[in-house]
Amino acid sequence: MLTSRSKHALHCCLFFTFLFAFEIGVGGIKLWKFESQDVDPFEVYGFVITVILYLLRFVTFLALPQCVCNCLGLILYNCFPEKVKLKGSPLLAPFICVRTVTRGDFPELVRNNVTRNINTCLDVGLENFLVEVVTDKAVNLPKHSRIRELVLPSTYKTKSGALFKARALQYCLEDDVNILNDNDWIVHLDEETLLTENSVRGVLNFVLDGRYQFGQGLITYANENVINWVTTLADSFRVADDMGKIRFQFNMFHKPLFSWKGSYVVTQAGAERKVSFDHGLDGSVAEDCFFSMVAYREGYEFNFIEGEMWEKSPFTLWDFIQQRKRWMQGIFLVVHSPLIPMRNKFFLCVSLYSWVTIPLTTSNGFLAAFFPIPCWHVVDFLCCFVGAVNIYMYIFGVIKSFSLYRLGLVKFVLCVIGALCTIPFNIIIENIAVMWGCFGNKYRFYVVNKEIKPSVTV
Repeated sequence: MLTSRSKHALHCCLFFTFLFAFEIGVGGIKLWKFESQDVDPFEVYGFVITVILYLLRFVTFLALPQCVCNCLGLILYNCFPEKVKLKGSPLLAPFICVRTVTRGDFPELVRNNVTRNINTCLDVGLENFLVEVVTDKAVNLPKHSRIRELVLPSTYKTKSGALFKARALQYCLEDDVNILNDNDWIVHLDEETLLTENSVRGVLNFVLDGRYQFGQGLITYANENVINWVTTLADSFRVADDMGKIRFQFNMFHKPLFSWKGSYVVTQAGAERKVSFDHGLDGSVAEDCFFSMVAYREGYEFNFIEGEMWEKSPFTLWDFIQQRKRWMQGIFLVVHSPLIPMRNKFFLCVSLYSWVTIPLTTSNGFLAAFFPIPCWHVVDFLCCFVGAVNIYMYIFGVIKSFSLYRLGLVKFVLCVIGALCTIPFNIIIENIAVMWGCFGNKYRFYVVNKEIKPSVTV
């Protein structure tokens, strides 16, 4: 059995081996002469086309900041930590509210997950907690001292006109609804999110420490039954993103330089009320992103939380596209909001436009093969670095999500190959989402179906 440090060391060796092999194979590190070195592009392609080719090559650099942060996060911090150990007694922990927001379209899913999450908290020894579900439609949760169901009044409006999930989250913060003290803590989950014992211990350590007002941890998508292998393998990139960029920005700077996700979010109740979710329409589509930028603007600090939670990837390709489109549109609204200073959203802005220009970036693969141009060695090296890191993210996501001991070597290798095979699919999906998102209505909130239909037996 390999130790935690041994696993991390092997992962680092694999990462550097892949990185250098990619650099050498594609031409970032030149050990032999490439065709592009002998080309005079101005003579062969003309002035206008040559300028366009060079501009497209430099667009790749928009993804460089997050690739550097992903690289550092995956290398500097142990990616395979041991079981989370409690640093204090659960009995001494402040009050914790586990809050889920739902439309109420999938009541059975919500009821089942509430039961599982309560049992997980009790198994860890947590006593001072409440599970709260905020819903547009009643889901009829059982009457229980640890369960609170809040049904949003149809007449409720926020001061700024916030909609969708932001409206529901703001409703919980109203004086006549909120039951939490400023020193209590809130764990925000999506309706399909499942706690694990490790994540509960991680949350407990975070709130017992008390130095940071906001925190976030790892979410994986390949647990229990995998409904759609294509979308699950495509989401392996998000697992690596959590362990790389998200973990690096919180552990190193304690700031949401690139924002954060909307689930596995832990907030101090008083700080959340001051930041609020009431930020108008621009803060309603990607309310999590807008919230993080406002908190960043106000000087609050963040940290990464140990332990992972479980979610499911979208079950259909249509939901997968809609999910990506909503994220892109919501972040677009945040980046262009006058309420967020550029000093706070600079890296988010660069990240967004590396996403928006993905149709241009992906065209470089075709153009480099058929229209080679000579570049400085550092330019070729950095372009290859961006490509190598993004590809390795899929490999790492599978390694982190799937257990070699549970699957066996053959199935494990097939999962890695499958993740690499989903890269073209993911590129196509991202291109569709970007083009659709740029020209479509940016103030819509598509809800992905994560309810598993029970099998019918005769």
